[in-house]
Amino acid sequence: MTDSQLIQLIKQGNTEIYSELMRRYQRKILAFVYHMLKNSHMELLAEDLCSETFYKAFRSLHSFREVDASFSTWLYTIARNTVLSELRKNRAGNVSLEESGYTPVAPIEVAPEQAALRKERMNLVREAINNLPEKQRSALILREYDQMDYQEIAEILDQSVSSVKSLLFRARSSVKLQLESYFYEPEIEEDQQAERV
Repeated sequence: MTDSQLIQLIKQGNTEIYSELMRRYQRKILAFVYHMLKNSHMELLAEDLCSETFYKAFRSLHSFREVDASFSTWLYTIARNTVLSELRKNRAGNVSLEESGYTPVAPIEVAPEQAALRKERMNLVREAINNLPEKQRSALILREYDQMDYQEIAEILDQSVSSVKSLLFRARSSVKLQLESYFYEPEIEEDQQAERV
């Protein structure tokens, strides 16, 4: 059954079906909320804010119109606004990336040294993303972790598609710049290479 079909049934009074919508999106919304709360050291609130998101969505479901946005886009928007509201209340403006179910795990056959190096690199990437401004960080998380298209991200962030592309370009450039010294070998001039020969 599609989200649309479930929503129609819920709007017709079959409210117990809402648990199916929650089941479909709870893990993703919870991970997204964790992402946003990390640097503010408010991760313990993630489950509460996730629940609040689903509660707000349920209360407003009668006003949801698919012609305006998909259910998932609408839900992410509610989640983002809920978290930003909480952050404002706590005067903690930093929003960040958090480890989530999306974190790749090293295969068992990988040597311990390689696994440790991979984990260190992932931590460096996370830290670089945490340093991004809120809108860049949100756009990057939604695109790279949640695999959303530009239009969905634009609707969630209340931006134009071209603004989202610009945010993503700046975010990726900033992350690359922050990580250059860790991941890229300095280029050796040909003259220096010739001298060594």
